[in-house]
Amino acid sequence: MADGYHHGNLRAAVLARAAEVIEREGPYAFSLRSLAADLGVSHTAPRYHFGSREGVLNALATEGFAELADRLAVNREAGGGFLESGVEYVRFATERPAHFQVMFAPTLLDEADPALAAARGAAFDELRSGVASVSDEGNRVDDPAAGVVAGWSIVHGIATLALTGNLDSSGVRALLGDTDLLTITRRSAGLLFGPSGRPPSPAQE
Repeated sequence: MADGYHHGNLRAAVLARAAEVIEREGPYAFSLRSLAADLGVSHTAPRYHFGSREGVLNALATEGFAELADRLAVNREAGGGFLESGVEYVRFATERPAHFQVMFAPTLLDEADPALAAARGAAFDELRSGVASVSDEGNRVDDPAAGVVAGWSIVHGIATLALTGNLDSSGVRALLGDTDLLTITRRSAGLLFGPSGRPPSPAQE
């Protein structure tokens, strides 16, 4: 291309630049034209790949869900329990804050996008399999659906509180006496699923 980008790496460059802007200024702070100007390409070049600003956000969310699914699968295949899946969820959120922000903002996205739906489905399949693995280990989960919701709510909440600065401004992080977010996640989520990611036995309840 005359702009100095091949089709594939222009797409990746647009997504990377959009993520930088979103992390710093939020998802409303860019246009396709501004991304093109930042990258030094023609104002029509990003439109070839994404069609619209919403297309960039959809692609970021799809990329995010796909990476989250991969991370959760690696944890599962390595023998990590449900608790460690939650820790990996929080790690992903803090390492990909722009993706995380867009992934869970449906008003920004085209919910009919099949690629987005497939990537989201793969990520949540991994979350559901985490609860199933707890039962497979002989620790009965009486209500697996509620287990998914409870586990997801805890780690999503921790990630959101950390990314918005509320974990610090509330003084909760200091109260825990530990500044490591992943340790905080293990301690907090461990109250529900135990230190190994398993529900407490009746004798422990």
